[in-house]
Amino acid sequence: MRVESHPLSIVGEMETLEVTRSGGIVTVTMNRPHRKNAANGTMWQELLTTFREIADSTEDRVMVLTGAGGEFCSGADLTDGGARAAGKHALASMRTISEICLTLQRMPQPTIAKVRGVAVGAGCNMALVCDLVVASENARFSEIFARRGLSLDFGGSWVLPRRIGLHRAKELAFFGEIIGADEAERIGLVNRVLADGEIDSFVDGWAKKLAAGPPIALAQTKRMLNNAMNVTLEEALDDEGAAQSVNFGTKDTVEAMTAFAEKRDPKFIGR
Repeated sequence: MRVESHPLSIVGEMETLEVTRSGGIVTVTMNRPHRKNAANGTMWQELLTTFREIADSTEDRVMVLTGAGGEFCSGADLTDGGARAAGKHALASMRTISEICLTLQRMPQPTIAKVRGVAVGAGCNMALVCDLVVASENARFSEIFARRGLSLDFGGSWVLPRRIGLHRAKELAFFGEIIGADEAERIGLVNRVLADGEIDSFVDGWAKKLAAGPPIALAQTKRMLNNAMNVTLEEALDDEGAAQSVNFGTKDTVEAMTAFAEKRDPKFIGR
């Protein structure tokens, strides 16, 4: 696979994000370190545009989402003025945030949140909506909304119970306490916790493995798992059967069978 690194071509120059590609891995870095990468109106719009671009790309095999300056994201920037400053009703702004969440969750490619420092409020839920969460040992997580007089957003009411169960989700949401990386791992909020000096190489290794995988099969597996709590066993089995029928019609499955017989690694092309 060709390895290159360049800005996201169609999105172009952005004010609050850095987007690079290398070997099928697209890395989106939230870049407002002076505000611990809190999302202002510009960042929300750039995230939506960028996530849509990636979801539609056949070249991007996996997305890594992270933050600049040793922090992931401190949530929405409450000093930005929000919807009122933009002359919009708050519901209009929430529709944008909801669309970002849906686009991220529905993205066919596997997504990895690489979390250093704070991931609180919408920033916490943005990480949790990703398929995999890898945290540095200095990461801190909080559903801080109640402490700001707010209720959950960015999919928190959906993703938290699925990650850690209903009662523990209520505990995090009601009290809004900040928990460290070890506690987040213990309760199942994150997949892995690593020393800060090891997290980059670990995430890069996972991303390379996913980028080398079969895109169509991985996308179908992701979709079925995301929908698992909404269907019966019978419906899940029907969906699995339909998905396998699609997979058997791809060149990637033929390549996998051939590579197995020839005792070599397969080279998937996403067709």
